[in-house]
Amino acid sequence: MNNFKYLQPKSLHDAGNLMLQNQNNALLFAGGTDALGLIKNKIVVPDNVVNLKLIKDLEGIKYTQGKEIRIGALEKIVDIADNPVIKEKFSVLAQAAKQIASPQFRNIATIGGNLCQRPRCFYFRGDFHCIRKGGEICYAEAGNNKYHCILGGGPCYIIHPSDLAVALLSLDAKLSVYSGGKSKIIPVRDFFVLPKVDHTVENILKPGEILESVIIPEPETGSRSMYIKFMERETWDFAVVSIAAVIKKSGNSISQGSVAFGGVAPIPWQIDGLNKSLSGLSVDEDKITAFSKQYFSDAAPLEMNGYKIPLIRNLLKRILLDLTV
Repeated sequence: MNNFKYLQPKSLHDAGNLMLQNQNNALLFAGGTDALGLIKNKIVVPDNVVNLKLIKDLEGIKYTQGKEIRIGALEKIVDIADNPVIKEKFSVLAQAAKQIASPQFRNIATIGGNLCQRPRCFYFRGDFHCIRKGGEICYAEAGNNKYHCILGGGPCYIIHPSDLAVALLSLDAKLSVYSGGKSKIIPVRDFFVLPKVDHTVENILKPGEILESVIIPEPETGSRSMYIKFMERETWDFAVVSIAAVIKKSGNSISQGSVAFGGVAPIPWQIDGLNKSLSGLSVDEDKITAFSKQYFSDAAPLEMNGYKIPLIRNLLKRILLDLTV
């Protein structure tokens, strides 16, 4: 690990200025669960580490009944998982938070850091000068690609590792970003960047911009939500594939719904046609089975990850059945 300066601004204005002044060699630091690994493995070699933990504007959970909940970017994942309002009104988010890593990790990691974490691809994290680190090729394309994407890939084939991002996408959340002395609101679906747009970054944040908070509209009365994460191990593991859904039922059919997928693409993934087609779908098991089989026919799996197609279809079937019983 190289020597670096540890800078401790007390305001977003100061933090943003420090990042602008040192944009080529500075790293934001929140919980540090990802940042320290990046530094230790020399994936990033910053001269300056900008600590965000003293900035009070990044803290807090504020619920406005019947309207929305706003979660500061520095809020710990454990506090999101255990918050009674989130568990009741935004349960898909609490479930996703509860399944992240270990209790020790959840006590340190933040929601902002979880959304902004770098890929967990072992080529990116290892001693490979891959395309995401400025090289010329993605080693996963012809290498070990068991855990890589089946949609949206090329020229890099990562998957985005955030559980919370998948839940937030199903909830139609928005993000507040500090930028040049002001705040701008961005739909969470527009925050992440596909490799074909820019294979060197995972999100749209520019130098000096800082994620402030997450804003989630309250789901309609009568809605139910769920997060399912398929892992190879029972604990401390990233999703092989995952699914989040918010469903409202009317009689024997779904009146409206929103589904998002993780582990299948370089960004949290939604299929607009799928979500539109949920309206009016019968909750009959045979109808849901047939519905689930319609999707992911456009997937382009690599040599070792074709198993993700039947897996994600089965998870889609399972979550729709579980939410409509």
